Amino acid sequence: MQSHPTTPFGRRSLSLAMVASQAATKEFASSPEAQETVVHKWRLFRALTEAKAPLGVTDRALSVLHALLSFHQETALTLAGKDAGGPEGEPAPGIIVFPSNRELSIRAHGMAPATLRRHIAMLVEAGLIIRRDSPNGKRFARRGQGGEIADAFGFDLTPLIARAGEIENLAEEVRAENRAMALLREKITLTRRDIVKMIETGMEEGVPGDWQARHGDYQALTGRLARRMTRVDLAALAEDFAALASALNNVLETHVKRQNMRANESQSERHIQNQITNISDLEPRLREGRAEPPGPIIDAVEADGAGDPETAAPDPEVGARPAASPRTYPLGMVLQACPDIVDYARGGEISSWRDLATTAATVRSALGVSPDAWAQARDAMGEHDAAIVIAAILQRGDEIKSAGGYLRVLTAKARAGAFSLGPVLMALLRGKAAKAARERRAG
Repeated sequence: MQSHPTTPFGRRSLSLAMVASQAATKEFASSPEAQETVVHKWRLFRALTEAKAPLGVTDRALSVLHALLSFHQETALTLAGKDAGGPEGEPAPGIIVFPSNRELSIRAHGMAPATLRRHIAMLVEAGLIIRRDSPNGKRFARRGQGGEIADAFGFDLTPLIARAGEIENLAEEVRAENRAMALLREKITLTRRDIVKMIETGMEEGVPGDWQARHGDYQALTGRLARRMTRVDLAALAEDFAALASALNNVLETHVKRQNMRANESQSERHIQNQITNISDLEPRLREGRAEPPGPIIDAVEADGAGDPETAAPDPEVGARPAASPRTYPLGMVLQACPDIVDYARGGEISSWRDLATTAATVRSALGVSPDAWAQARDAMGEHDAAIVIAAILQRGDEIKSAGGYLRVLTAKARAGAFSLGPVLMALLRGKAAKAARERRAG
């Protein structure tokens, strides 16, 4: 049994990484453990595909390795039964495959010769295979008298057996990392959904707070989210999203608790009033000479039109309820969601709700909305909300074929109490943020 060369043929140089790989393989082949180790080559190859990044190989290089493994007839990779004693104690050749370049290219799905050589060099540098080149660089096997292979020149697959445990551990680490990354991305997705829903609820329900600023915080965090991120960056981003969601949830919970306290106080006050009423029923003399209960009087005043909060302010002491103020979204948020309406404003600027309403009246005409549809919208929604709807229709002009018909549909929903501007504004803001993110990635 002759000694086998470890230096590559021709102009290929010998690197220290190749020397280290050959030394480790030689040490493994000389150990008693080598005779007991059996590796399923395709299971090992699956682990290799998962651990390719830490091993420093590409998917094309793995395609070449897959082709080399296919030239080994057995499914198991093992040194059991092989003579481990060569001259001067050097181990005999391990598992060597010796395909021609043509056959190797065919099994590598027609890979070009230059590309094939480049990826073979990558596998050698990564320490996954060893070159056993012949004196003339040809790959072949020399058989003994019994017909079995006595000597071979080609690619030695023994490093795969020697590093099988290491490869499996690397694959498990990669799997654990991928699971952790998937869980972090799932957590971020759920938290983002919670944040969007809570902001919409806060805007729709009129909860006190700077919801425009909170939406800006959400957009800033979303802008940090990228396709390729490290686990550390993802964990930090998930914590920031969770902190924002917790802050929003605290605001909503505080608002709900205050409403419950007011409802309890109101219920207690009604209970006390009922008790007083019951006592007065037991003392009918106290009712003589007093005025009638104020309810019918207020109803009559409201029927005559005198109940308008601008012309009459009923005394709360006599049972009247103050008129509810209309809900208004921040003007800055409206202009951020619908920036196109600013182009129609006088002087190119909208600084107040009056400016928005005036500009909306101009845009209404440009969109072809009839005066009747505009009047009905203002009657059903109020002047400010109707102006916001016009701005939103203008912003989505390419998607809406008939602005007038669309406005009448929204007006009918508003009369039925089934229309809210919060989701409309949030949808426009999300679309704007998504477009900006796509432009950043494209740039």
